[in-house]
Amino acid sequence: MTIAALLDAARAKGVRIATAESCTGGMVAAALTDVAGSSDVVDRGFVTYSNGAKRDMLGVRQETLDAHGAVSEQVAREMAQGALRQSAADLAISITGIAGPGGSEHKPEGRVCFGVAMTGHETQVETIEFGALGRANVRAASRDHALALLLRALS
Repeated sequence: MTIAALLDAARAKGVRIATAESCTGGMVAAALTDVAGSSDVVDRGFVTYSNGAKRDMLGVRQETLDAHGAVSEQVAREMAQGALRQSAADLAISITGIAGPGGSEHKPEGRVCFGVAMTGHETQVETIEFGALGRANVRAASRDHALALLLRALS
């Protein structure tokens, strides 16, 4: 999969994309906008690294953060849905995870939760355990997985 192919698929369907990123800090939006002409497909990207940003920019509920923590499918779902609400996009991807170093017994390094929200469809979420690959590798793997999820949503 190339990013150009992903953008072409979105363009062909008339779909605009928004990103809501935590642990990747904008890497997905950067990858999409590295391609010239992507402005007709990419609407905006939200970098919501803190819980406050998740609440303020995307409408993630404090109750969800308290009950499940920032690294959870529940928060990924609300991030993706919030990105759709706060944008002109038809498709949104969210990423929240523990890139490392660190983690805990219950939320280990390399755990990343993804959400995909698309107008007219049920929001999908999933968790990938990349393992303790090191911060840069977890972030890169998360970016690549998110791009693949976007392409799958467009198929």
